[in-house]
Amino acid sequence: MSDRTFRRLGVVGGGVIGAGVAHLFAQSGHAVTLVDAAQGALDTARANIAGNARMYRMLDKALPDREVVLGNLTFTTDLMALAEADFVIENITENVAAKAEVHAEIDAMVGAEVPVAANTSAIPITRIAGFGAYPERVIGMHFMNPPPVMPMVEIIRGTHSSDTALGAGAALVAQAGKQSILVNDSPGFVTNRVMMLMVNEAMFLVHEGVAGVQEVDRLFKTCFGHKMGPLETADLIGLDTVKLSLDILYDEFNDPKYRPCPLLKRLVYAGQTGRKAGRGFHHY
Repeated sequence: MSDRTFRRLGVVGGGVIGAGVAHLFAQSGHAVTLVDAAQGALDTARANIAGNARMYRMLDKALPDREVVLGNLTFTTDLMALAEADFVIENITENVAAKAEVHAEIDAMVGAEVPVAANTSAIPITRIAGFGAYPERVIGMHFMNPPPVMPMVEIIRGTHSSDTALGAGAALVAQAGKQSILVNDSPGFVTNRVMMLMVNEAMFLVHEGVAGVQEVDRLFKTCFGHKMGPLETADLIGLDTVKLSLDILYDEFNDPKYRPCPLLKRLVYAGQTGRKAGRGFHHY
């Protein structure tokens, strides 16, 4: 499937991760339509992509400049624009009801042969595939933040996912210069099933007064060589997304080990959701 060409990609959801996915594929020369219901989200996405493209170009001269990246992008609030796509990636918030609605709309917009990837932190792909009439075309593609920088994409096989759809996803990722690993469906998959436990337990350490934020992160970076500590990682993901992911894992497994830390809940309720808000466990 590596020689497969894609005329136009549809990316649904213009938040931090959706904008990053759109940037990644526009950067690799693909025509991308980024769709979001809110014009303000699209304006923010465009500004962030422009700024990031300039920064990435400064760090790596092999990357295209921002005019090329932006030239490959179309921004719209009209979901009908997906009718031109031959691959669709959905990136909206970790909310099952919202995903059900959006996937039903996508289902009505694109042909049965078009692969549809759900970019989710924890919701099982088989559950998402059940929201449409063609579960065989639905796969999971879990992009790490920021997508243009991270080298790996976790691809998830749902119960009904076809080899054709999975091959198309792997081909697309390879064309963007990234690696992929195929895993089977599970709430949280491999990465977040482990990561969410780690960051949540790190939050409990702070909540219980065992260690401070800086100390927890320094221990992991210094002792284990992590580029970021668990609390820095949580801030980068977005504390609201971490909480939603833990809520889903708790609901799916009915296991108390996934209960969100009270400190996490308090920060989310206060709007202190990490880097995107300027404050989380750290200040930005």
